Amino acid sequence: MEQVTIRGERWFPSEKSFADEMASCWGDWYCDSEVGVLRTVLMHRPGPEIDAVTDPSVVRFKALMDPEKARAQHDALAEVYRSHGVEVHYVEGGRLDRPNALFMRDQVLMTPEGAIVCRPAMEARRGEERFAAETLARLGVPIVKTISGEGVFEGACLLWLDRETVIVGTGSRANASGVAQVERELRDQGVTTFLPFQIPYGHAHLDGIMNVADRKTVMVFPWQVPYDVCKPLLDRGFTLVENPYVEEVKVSFGINFVALAPGKIVMPAGNPRTRELLEGAGVTCIEVDLSEIIKGWGAVHCMTAFLRRDPVHLS
Repeated sequence: MEQVTIRGERWFPSEKSFADEMASCWGDWYCDSEVGVLRTVLMHRPGPEIDAVTDPSVVRFKALMDPEKARAQHDALAEVYRSHGVEVHYVEGGRLDRPNALFMRDQVLMTPEGAIVCRPAMEARRGEERFAAETLARLGVPIVKTISGEGVFEGACLLWLDRETVIVGTGSRANASGVAQVERELRDQGVTTFLPFQIPYGHAHLDGIMNVADRKTVMVFPWQVPYDVCKPLLDRGFTLVENPYVEEVKVSFGINFVALAPGKIVMPAGNPRTRELLEGAGVTCIEVDLSEIIKGWGAVHCMTAFLRRDPVHLS
């Protein structure tokens, strides 16, 4: 009788990293900066949920939006993106009692290896992220982390500086547990430097008082950005453009812009002194009227979740 040699099972894992296989397994998704050439974004066009608002204070609006004007302004921003070669994807549907869902940046934070699905702080926003997650899955964007447990974190509480460096805010919209969850995920992806920013009382996110306009140009509201954030930027050769115009920062959201490419931004109209400061620093500015959207306490950056940006070299 012929003896059969049993060689056993031989299952060996691939030694390729997740990042190496991103394009072939998932698609072309990536973000490690606020200014690399913008390729793909995720937005939510305001739907019937804003028609249903009768008391703006309940959903933390400054005033009631005119729904048709808000939708037209949202469309205008999306058209600016498309005219600059940006692919715009939309989160469809959603809950009729969640009118803040148009502020997509709070729901999704993009990383070099996929999306972190955030967990909003306000009870009036809980559940928005479910529909963002459904859209990410449909598009094939890997979800590398969902904030869970006691964690609270909104995507606008983080700004990318480079592949290894981020600014992370803590405050009413991001607690210690949420920040720790984000930090663990980003450390696994190779981020090494986390600049802590204590977001002041009465302010929600970083992107209203600090934003990146060019490879080495950051606009700040000087009275609410900590020295311990500014000094490392100066040490790295960044130029800080100080915006002292309280009305334009706090009311008309002048700093809440999005870079289409290094040194080229789209910003809310109605901020002439902010625009003058940016253009004086060599930044090209494109304006969009968002006067109706701003009644919900948000503007360009708040409305836009990045899904793909080109890598950018700071030198």
